[in-house]
Amino acid sequence: MRIATWNVNSITSRLPRVLAWLENTGTDVLCIQETKCAAEQFPADELRELGYESAVNATGRWNGVALVSKVGLEDVVKGLPGDPGYEGDVEPRAISATCGGVRVWSVYVPNGREPDHAHYAYKLQWFEALRAAVTEDATGSRPFAVLGDFNVAPTDADVWDISLFADSTHVTPAERAALAALREEGLAEVMPRALKYDVPFTFWDYRNLGFPKNRGMRIDLVYGNTPFTKSVQDAYVDREERKGKGASDHAPVVVDLEV
Repeated sequence: MRIATWNVNSITSRLPRVLAWLENTGTDVLCIQETKCAAEQFPADELRELGYESAVNATGRWNGVALVSKVGLEDVVKGLPGDPGYEGDVEPRAISATCGGVRVWSVYVPNGREPDHAHYAYKLQWFEALRAAVTEDATGSRPFAVLGDFNVAPTDADVWDISLFADSTHVTPAERAALAALREEGLAEVMPRALKYDVPFTFWDYRNLGFPKNRGMRIDLVYGNTPFTKSVQDAYVDREERKGKGASDHAPVVVDLEV
């Protein structure tokens, strides 16, 4: 089974590329973040023509997550139990389902904006709600994984120049501790193998030639329980999909399983 996660930065803008990528790669399950559309605008019909079912948690022009699968889509849960919400609104940042016997979450962790911003506190609260929500599945016997845009670089090596992030989110000790708490619940990171560069970045800013100069970050991650990680045959970042006109600022992370 091939499972992937991809922050598409607007499914409407990226649809031709997403459809072509799915067809070319034979991906069985795709976790999508930043759909940036209402649920009724999600291109379920176009995906169905390729053999994919869709489950969507989206409300409008910001955020939004989805799961598309050609190996089944059962027991769909939209949202994060215990979601703290931001400024009174519960944002569409999580969705889960069972696909071909594997329980999968697609998550879009809040950005945090700045360490002294209210959104940063919300980010840490959201992480705590996620940790609590995955506990049962993380310790179960069924393959289980949380995939998505975590908006945290796990180590200093996961950003192109750590000296430029001294006063920024994504690298603070509290954010990294929140990420590490998932490991304490029984999840381990599936690390993509290095291809062109030593560190497999997943995000490059559109500005200042970020991608051509490889000024990137590794913030799109995969965390799985033991049955999941023991089934992993390969994992990599499809850096080629970040190239060319109309690309998202994120590249897909692909995991191949023997299940």
